[in-house]
Amino acid sequence: MESSYGFSSYHNGGPGSERVFQNLAQTIGTNIQKISKNVLSMQKMVNQLGTPQDSQQHKAKLHEIEHYTNMLAKDTSANLKELAGITISSSPSDERQRKMQKERLTDEFMTALNSFQKTQRWAAQKEKEEVQRVRANSGIGDPFASAKRGEQLIELTDQRERQQAQLQEELDLQALEEQEEAIRQLESDICDVNQIFKDLGAMVHEQGEIVDSIEANVEKTEVFVSEGAGELRQASALQSKVRKKKLILFICLIIIITIIITIIAVETR
Repeated sequence: MESSYGFSSYHNGGPGSERVFQNLAQTIGTNIQKISKNVLSMQKMVNQLGTPQDSQQHKAKLHEIEHYTNMLAKDTSANLKELAGITISSSPSDERQRKMQKERLTDEFMTALNSFQKTQRWAAQKEKEEVQRVRANSGIGDPFASAKRGEQLIELTDQRERQQAQLQEELDLQALEEQEEAIRQLESDICDVNQIFKDLGAMVHEQGEIVDSIEANVEKTEVFVSEGAGELRQASALQSKVRKKKLILFICLIIIITIIITIIAVETR
């Protein structure tokens, strides 16, 4: 079965597992760098909210970067899970090295993810405050304020001015609704990041138990190998003693036969 990231979902120590592992690890590392870079860009943009540099285009760009980074975080989380599922038949030292590589990537990802979520919440808070301020100043949502605005429009003698004022109000309301929708999407993305944190926590816990089991098996294997080597040495020493005994018996037999032949030869003379 193939995953959506171009790597097979299960690996059981096949000849290509090491290459798949390293390619996947490189992809994760690249994604982490992208997330960190995007977070820095987001922080600068959030700082500009509510300043003269702020605009609808500015907010749209911020939301675009945030949502792309959120999708990138989801992909990276899935990649880390897949990396954790790869098993490669190798020496204990190589296995420990890969374990350290997995832990390093997980730690770096969680650090980048933490900064990303803090920036998400900061952006959502600032945008909410701005929406509340705009609503309070414009009276949108207040029926009495709406009546007052209607009276002000009636007082305008020029029909063209009234139409322009009404159009501007509609545009402001539309922009406000779009911004509120963007905030809802931002809050949904924050929930996605919360879920990623939960999944990572469960994965780290599960992998910790697996690693403990692997290390225990490795220790048992080393003990068995050591015991086997000792038994081989004992068997070799025993075999050497047996050969020596056989050689001594053979020599003794030759000596006895020689003596008998000598006695017989003397008597026949």
